[in-house]
Amino acid sequence: MLDKLEIENKTFAKITGAARRKELRMIDKRALREAFINAMVHNDYTREVPPVVEIYSDRLSITSYGGLVNGLSRDEFFEGRSMPRNRELKRIFKDLQLVENLGSGVYRILNKYNRTIFKITENFIEICFPYDENYQPESKSGLVEGLVESQREIVKLIADNPKISKKAMSDIIGISTTGIDKSINSLKEKGIIKRVGGDKSGYWELIKGK
Repeated sequence: MLDKLEIENKTFAKITGAARRKELRMIDKRALREAFINAMVHNDYTREVPPVVEIYSDRLSITSYGGLVNGLSRDEFFEGRSMPRNRELKRIFKDLQLVENLGSGVYRILNKYNRTIFKITENFIEICFPYDENYQPESKSGLVEGLVESQREIVKLIADNPKISKKAMSDIIGISTTGIDKSINSLKEKGIIKRVGGDKSGYWELIKGK
């Protein structure tokens, strides 16, 4: 899922003074990563409610179930105090070098955003990231209308990396390479993508104006 968030969190260019090009992200990369990992580690799984990621045209939200851990106040939460709900899960994430001992995740998020992106209720914690004010969505609506989810994902992957392999598409999207082949064939038939060059040295191309 971190790989998929990396794809959705697009890099775009802003022209600053003296015609200099500056690359920005829709959402601060580190804050987004911390928010997702925190949602996974601190979610209350006893009701079998998983964390939810929702992507909109102007924002991305991450919601975890369980509210604040019993004994942790709202002010303490924003001060970065840590009371892990799932100690064993946190240990696994730590072994994978995805989290640290200290509860620094909220601090890192607040280093880039203010508290208003957090919505804390008795049962849920939602973090809603607005896209960078300079971000302008690319005009690809004509390419993705009427496509199934896997086909839309493939179009996005190709837009970000024309040399991406089918195996990489399969790993990121989470479907078999056979499923990738079917979606690619359908996109070719619709005139949305084409292959330029061979399997090893070639690349994918989005056909403009379709």
